[in-house]
Amino acid sequence: MNRRDIGIGFIVAILWGLNFIAIKMGVANMPPLLLATIRFVVLCIPAIFFLPRPPVDWRWLIALGLTLNVGQFAFLFMGVKLGMPAGLSSLVHQSQAFFTLVIAALLIGERWHWNHVVGLMIAAVGMVVVGSQQGGSMTAAGFWLTLAASASWGTGNVIMRRATQGVPPFSMVSLVVWAGAVAIFPLAFLSLCIEGLGAWQAAWHSVNWVTVVSVIYLAYFASLGGYGLWGKLLSRYPAAVVSPFALLVPIIGMSSAVLFLRETFSLWQIMGALLVMIGLVVNVFGGRLEKSIEKKQV
Repeated sequence: MNRRDIGIGFIVAILWGLNFIAIKMGVANMPPLLLATIRFVVLCIPAIFFLPRPPVDWRWLIALGLTLNVGQFAFLFMGVKLGMPAGLSSLVHQSQAFFTLVIAALLIGERWHWNHVVGLMIAAVGMVVVGSQQGGSMTAAGFWLTLAASASWGTGNVIMRRATQGVPPFSMVSLVVWAGAVAIFPLAFLSLCIEGLGAWQAAWHSVNWVTVVSVIYLAYFASLGGYGLWGKLLSRYPAAVVSPFALLVPIIGMSSAVLFLRETFSLWQIMGALLVMIGLVVNVFGGRLEKSIEKKQV
């Protein structure tokens, strides 16, 4: 990987790490489901009129929209609104990597390797430690909703693997936009039923520059920018080369939460976060380490 692409990897990690700050700022003045709805409206219009539909069957496109967008962001935004700190949400949300492993094994029969099992066990202990520190800056509702968002993301990852098998190469940005369009009406319906028309009216009157900046960041920087650059990297390099950059997301998320939101973490939360990060590192790099050792022995 050349220096330019390494820089792109860092930029994506920064964009996605700061994403949780934008969510925290956005839900402060707007109902979470309404914020998610507006995010996808801004994301899709006018982009959808200029991007061709990706060569993915409609049933898979709808499934992706419902899992990656409706499920993931409805749960995540509500979790942050109901007391999940931005920094810890960036960490807990990375459990999607392990949900992906579990769901892929159950639905499409993918085999696990030792690094997946060991990484999952270490990260699970870390999640238990983090989850046990409820109260204060983190609520039980926020923690479990964030885990539900991670499970929905993991499900979407498995659907994406199935949906893109055997299809010609296409732009990741087009998939982000078209799957985002699928999410608009379900999210709007959920917002109307759960949050109510009164909340929409109150949100309209309380909109300020912070809300506007949050929506623009979530739609254009975290979604179009982040996934567009990520798709370019994946088109040039194997996933094993690109995926380690995702490990920087919770580090940036937690650091920026301390810097910009003055969030603090207990000693146990820090210890749990370290265990989760170690589990993620084992999951990503364990297989490569094993192959490296085997080559040296040969």
